[in-house]
Amino acid sequence: MAPVFEVCLDSVASAIIAEKNGSKRIELCAGLMEGGITPSAGLIATVKAKTSLPVMVMIRPRGGDFCYDDDEFEGMLQDIKLCHSLNVDGVVIGVLLPDGSVDKARVKRLVDAAQPMLVTFHRAFDMVKDPFQALEDIIEIGGIQRILTSGCERSAYEGLDMLVELSKRADGRIIIMPGAGITDRNVNKIVSAMNATEVHVGAGGTQESKMEFRNPYCSMGYAISAPEYSLRITSGSRLGAMIQKF
Repeated sequence: MAPVFEVCLDSVASAIIAEKNGSKRIELCAGLMEGGITPSAGLIATVKAKTSLPVMVMIRPRGGDFCYDDDEFEGMLQDIKLCHSLNVDGVVIGVLLPDGSVDKARVKRLVDAAQPMLVTFHRAFDMVKDPFQALEDIIEIGGIQRILTSGCERSAYEGLDMLVELSKRADGRIIIMPGAGITDRNVNKIVSAMNATEVHVGAGGTQESKMEFRNPYCSMGYAISAPEYSLRITSGSRLGAMIQKF
């Protein structure tokens, strides 16, 4: 059976492309250059209106680490409330303690706040000190359907041995969903090695800006930032190439 393809994206246009090319679920973010942060209410509502796919919304107040202060955590709870009001299908969360373990108390509060929405524990998992203990902690918390992970490496292909071991240890208690650097060239090997039932992909491409006048002296980001006039968008051909492998 073909795995469920979840596409990580940050725009309405990408969501429409993902649905047309066979995606079965969306992870909706903003700030993909920071690894994904919480998208705006307007983006969530419009994606829900323009597609019929289940939408999992990233709950992450900023880029950087996953150890949050009280104000940041309160903002995460408020964002989950907003997701309820927008009839979101699920949320994507993760909180760590300074020692690199899962912050079980705070994660449980987020899970409880999200019910009855679906919950994914995101790639904060890839930054834990002990992934096997983290796996057990997340299962113990309950109410979390899947863990998104690259196997604690830069890409799922590099972390494949860990992904295989995590899948064995999970033993059906929770879904281990591989993600990061998955392409049509490696998706078969990753899926077959770990018997993955779900796959998280970016399938990123670019689209030229419609701007005719372009100010060469100014940009809206930091020195290291996305090109001002090249827009990131889901590539239908790349996504389709992966899905067609199955």
